[in-house]
Amino acid sequence: MRRLRIAPAARSRERVGGRWLVPLLVVVLLAQLAVAMVTTAVRQTPTIDEPVYVGTAADYLHEHRLRHNPEHPPLGKLVISAGVALADPQVDASFTGGQGELGRHLLYESGNDPWRLMLWARLPVIVLTLLFGLVVFAFARELAGATGGLAALALYAFSPDVIAHGSLATLDVPAAGFLLTSAWLLWRARRRPRLFLPLAGVALGAAVATKMSALAAVPVLVALAAVTAWRGSTADRRRALLRAAGGAAVVALVAIAVVWASYLAVDPLLRWTPQQHVPVLHGRRRLLVELLPFPEAYRDGMRIQFGLENQPWQGFLFGEVYNGSRWYYLPVALLVKTPLGMLALWAAGAVVVVTVRRLRPAAPYLLVPAAVLLAAAMEGTRDFGTRYAVFLPMFLAVAAGCVLAVRGRLRWVPVVAGALVLFVAVSSLRTYPYYLPYSNEAFGGPAKTRLRLHDSNVDWGQDLGRLADRLRERYRGERIWLVYKGSGMPSCYGIHASDPSGVPVRQVRGLLVVSNSSVAKAKGRLDQLIDSSRPIDDVGHSITIYRR
Repeated sequence: MRRLRIAPAARSRERVGGRWLVPLLVVVLLAQLAVAMVTTAVRQTPTIDEPVYVGTAADYLHEHRLRHNPEHPPLGKLVISAGVALADPQVDASFTGGQGELGRHLLYESGNDPWRLMLWARLPVIVLTLLFGLVVFAFARELAGATGGLAALALYAFSPDVIAHGSLATLDVPAAGFLLTSAWLLWRARRRPRLFLPLAGVALGAAVATKMSALAAVPVLVALAAVTAWRGSTADRRRALLRAAGGAAVVALVAIAVVWASYLAVDPLLRWTPQQHVPVLHGRRRLLVELLPFPEAYRDGMRIQFGLENQPWQGFLFGEVYNGSRWYYLPVALLVKTPLGMLALWAAGAVVVVTVRRLRPAAPYLLVPAAVLLAAAMEGTRDFGTRYAVFLPMFLAVAAGCVLAVRGRLRWVPVVAGALVLFVAVSSLRTYPYYLPYSNEAFGGPAKTRLRLHDSNVDWGQDLGRLADRLRERYRGERIWLVYKGSGMPSCYGIHASDPSGVPVRQVRGLLVVSNSSVAKAKGRLDQLIDSSRPIDDVGHSITIYRR
């Protein structure tokens, strides 16, 4: 049988088509992600944490002070400040309130348009989220080819958690994305250590300078830097050990320098006077904080974080309110809020990375940091949402893309993987534009999430604007009683409501509007009000309207 040959012109057309198809699909996937995030950002009012970060970012720009929000390092807020600077808001330099009041004062009491200011503050985080999508694609393509890279990018681009938190002026996605970037650069450093080890240190430092929870990954990534430098050495054992130590030192020192640079960028004099109580630590925690080679403001921020961990927080899981935390909260919440096809591909990708010989060297770079970060997050005392594990849709998307590396052995793999990616896309598109309260089909979809989870999983104060529209369109002129959990000011959105907690139950007549996080943990008087009312409407799956 004669072998089929492709004519030169045909081969040329094939190369041109192949050369343009992959970049085109990358652009399409990132464009979908951008549209989802921007349209979500435009419609959402400030979530609970955002005013603190936006107010602090404005303070950085205008006063160059480190006085607010020390429990989080400055870099993420410096990113947000790029958008705040373009919005050019009016800032009251004489304001002396705390960090919680600072953001509300900036948004609602200083003559600024809160819709415009919040959109500009969110845009830099949206841009970063898109850039991290390129990292996901590049990492997976190096491991599993262009098809694997596209599959990984699709999972990332359609992840409800990535879209939800990538469209907010918060710190979770930037910190997670910088950690993934550091892991990818360490992987690339296996061939060019002199170039990529310092860059990996920059990315690691950026993560640590954004959120202190990134510190949990530092020992893993520094150890990987040593392993990377060791493998890149062809010298004798002693020189190889020196190279390994040097590689780890380079990454660690560059990361430390980035943290210091982020503080110096705010205030070159590093003036620091705490504006809030800084707890006194004892034992191992005190030793850990004192050994950190970072500015005193960072160490005080760590002390405040440990103090927050000691507070008696309440959680809510599957209809039960409890005090403290539960170690299995995050895994269960992830089962609820992750698309089913994504869960299947994550599991398959982890198995493939561990079992396929060619991919096994990548396992420490993908799975170990994710596992350590998840274990650290599960140890936390604040069961508030899957945003604390938003690194998983990044690291495990890359692992999932590796499933397509075995397609040559098992021809059905691309078909099944493609079907699962399509299932993820459909599930994600169906929840548009309500990504924060997403839950997968096995748990009833976003309309049922409030029955199982609370806080940033469902209701983070994001739907005050939608509530105003709904009341104006359907319930104009009716008496409104509002129990709102969030940082927004209802009156600034045209909502004129009364507080039902200050009057006898029998006087609460009309519409009772309650944030679903408050519904989940309702007790006493509020529980009595809800039980004696009839639910008649739902706003964004985060606020319930009752008739009394």
